[in-house]
Amino acid sequence: MKSRTILLIVLLILAALALRVTRLDLRPMHTDEAVHAQKFTELLEKGQYRYDPYEYHGPTLNYFTLMVAQLAGANSRTDLTDAVLRLVPAIFGLMLVLLHFVAAEGLGKKAAAIAAVGVAISPAMVYYSRYYIQEMLLVCFTFAMICCAYHAIRSKQLAWAIWTGIFAGLMHATKETCIIAFGAMTLAFAFTLLLQGKTTALKQLRQFKWWHLAVAFIAMAVVSVTFFSSFFTNLPGIADSIRTYTTYLDRAGNNHIHDHPWWFYFHRLIAFKLPNAPGPLWTEAIVVILAAVGFFVAITRKATAEKADSHFLRFIAIYTVIMTAIYSMIPYKTPWCMLGFYHGMILLAGVGVVSLYKLCATKPMRIILIILLTGAASHLLWQTYLGNFKYPAHPANPYVYAHTSPDIFDIVEQVEKIAKVHPDGHNMIIEVICPGCDYWPFPWYLRNFNPDNVAWRSEVTDNVVNAGIIISYDLPELTNDITQRLYTIPPPGQKNLYLQIKKDLRPGVPLKWMTPMTLWEEANTPPLKLPVTSSAYPNKPSASGHAQ
Repeated sequence: MKSRTILLIVLLILAALALRVTRLDLRPMHTDEAVHAQKFTELLEKGQYRYDPYEYHGPTLNYFTLMVAQLAGANSRTDLTDAVLRLVPAIFGLMLVLLHFVAAEGLGKKAAAIAAVGVAISPAMVYYSRYYIQEMLLVCFTFAMICCAYHAIRSKQLAWAIWTGIFAGLMHATKETCIIAFGAMTLAFAFTLLLQGKTTALKQLRQFKWWHLAVAFIAMAVVSVTFFSSFFTNLPGIADSIRTYTTYLDRAGNNHIHDHPWWFYFHRLIAFKLPNAPGPLWTEAIVVILAAVGFFVAITRKATAEKADSHFLRFIAIYTVIMTAIYSMIPYKTPWCMLGFYHGMILLAGVGVVSLYKLCATKPMRIILIILLTGAASHLLWQTYLGNFKYPAHPANPYVYAHTSPDIFDIVEQVEKIAKVHPDGHNMIIEVICPGCDYWPFPWYLRNFNPDNVAWRSEVTDNVVNAGIIISYDLPELTNDITQRLYTIPPPGQKNLYLQIKKDLRPGVPLKWMTPMTLWEEANTPPLKLPVTSSAYPNKPSASGHAQ
């Protein structure tokens, strides 16, 4: 490998790393992130993990987080930070970038390098590499499986087959939606064979070492069983990993909270701009357009100006189309679910760029193309900066979805200040009252407080009179109920005057937090600054003529 190539790879790695790990605590935790974080603390503190077939998804996020947390010196929930947790998807986001070089023989070296750059700077890919959920792990494992399967078929080496099974097992142990990717891969492989013609397809199938496939399945089963059984301490978890699909199939069809039209993902990728919202017109349309070019090249087997495996390109093209169609048809949609098929589009976009470069027959045309592509990449990078560092939790960002308001930072800061002056400190009573138990991510942000004294409620009780902090939905009936109890239950002489401050939990979800005025004043009164005096010379003037 040439020194120039090595330098470019190093620069790409550094750029991808910087975008993914810089200021990981800038954005407040989404509800899903906080739930996963709270689930992980059970493993960190008690050494126990039990797969839940109804919530939380697979175990890999927890076990890989355990490795990172231990390296960071975290032994309890109070040692953890948002940044430590988000470092896990950031690492896998970086690994995804590097995997493109493993796919270079199939995609072509130039197409693979361009795709690697696309993943490194894509606003969507970077944003969800900084998101403590399973999606980036799933995309990484999926692409790793595809790469290993390609090399296994091409080289007929057993080691590649084993690695294929290992990554398939990691996919299954990461998120239940892996079955969509497995199904899309199977169909894409079948169509790729059919497009080669019956004679060629049968010849290749006869040459295939089927016992390698059996070994891959065994490797997959070993990895999956190991994780779902919590390293053989929870054997029912193995059956739960199959039983869970009943839950998720039902959720996909009956949970209408996240139902969206088929074009939901394309709206966010191609042109997203809320009325009167700050920020630019968000678009990654250049990737979609170039992917269409790459798809045409792959299906028609046109040359790409470099050595590439036309069968592999066809597989990626068909796989991407199937994944896109399935995810678009499923009513249940969240923006991060599109990463699997969007990564396929980025791969095809790399092929599209190389093909367009070949079509430019003259040097001036190629220079124009390079300038246009450089401008497009710069525009993507600018949006990545805005999305991750200027509007990381703002609804104007297409990848922000039902996200926690930054107001939560202000609330938690004030709660900590109150705790410093409260007689019970972090043992003080806190009442959190949100209908439908919609109080996340507060359990994560209040993890420093005694959990026995933090009440999570859906309705008001008389215990609010004992609380140092009351956090609730800002609803008239709820506020009236709380106020009535605060001013009628305590006997005369023991009633407090309460400060009430309005904030937002999420856009459209107003909160109100309350605390006795005396605590607020004590916590927020600046300390009296007395003149500093010398015990030996209390009135000795300083060089400026003032008493020290």
